[in-house]
Amino acid sequence: MIFPRFAIATIALCMFSACSSVPRIVKEYRIDVQQGNVLTQEMVSQLRPGLSRDQVRFILGTPVLMDMFHVNRWDYFYSLQKGRSGEVETRRFSVFFDADGKLVRVSGDVAPAQPTDTTVVSETRNREIDLGSLPADGSTVMPPPDERGFFGKMMESVGF
Repeated sequence: MIFPRFAIATIALCMFSACSSVPRIVKEYRIDVQQGNVLTQEMVSQLRPGLSRDQVRFILGTPVLMDMFHVNRWDYFYSLQKGRSGEVETRRFSVFFDADGKLVRVSGDVAPAQPTDTTVVSETRNREIDLGSLPADGSTVMPPPDERGFFGKMMESVGF
């Protein structure tokens, strides 16, 4: 009579111990996952209005997204997930062409560098730059950040 009780108690104890969590003393190694195109400041600074699609592809690489509904727009995305912390860094960059296939403007997280600055500090991450309005002598001036519209202010007040 004692053996069945002991066996049931042992089986129940084993089943309950399988559900418990054990604190991890040693964590496994997780690698950094990098996806998309890596765009550096030097690459973006080489862009000039009037460059052909082949020249832009040579400078920036093959775009991640060439949408058939927006044939004059190429999108470059970059994502880096840190293995140890799990934080994700994302960047977006778009290149726009005219009907002849010449570069007109760019927009995104990466901005062309100022000739006097070694680092670019911006209040907003996403800016659109019309390359046709840049001076020909190479001195670039960043446009003022866009003001939020009605829906942007509403979404900001809600917390998005």
